[in-house]
Amino acid sequence: MTEADIHKRLNDLLVELDAEDAASAGARSVVELDQSATGRLSRMDALQHQAMAQAQQRRRAADRLRIRAALERLAEGEYGYCTDCGEQIAAARLATDPAIARCADCTRGT
Repeated sequence: MTEADIHKRLNDLLVELDAEDAASAGARSVVELDQSATGRLSRMDALQHQAMAQAQQRRRAADRLRIRAALERLAEGEYGYCTDCGEQIAAARLATDPAIARCADCTRGT
């Protein structure tokens, strides 16, 4: 995979995260607690959906940070090397997650 391919894939992942954020914006909004409009169980269900949507948004924010860090490593010529030990990260590992920053050994702690 060329540097341009990697750059495009990482940017495509950022676009996907933005689309997911936009699609779930309503689910993360404040839940109305109007007792005359909805029952107690419906409100509890809405609050649970809101909490799950907010947790997914936090996961997407963390993924964005990882992807941006990978883009920085790519720009600096450090992409594909473990940020802990400096060894090259396996191509299959990068193919699975192009934003991965650590080799399998460092991830396992060995």
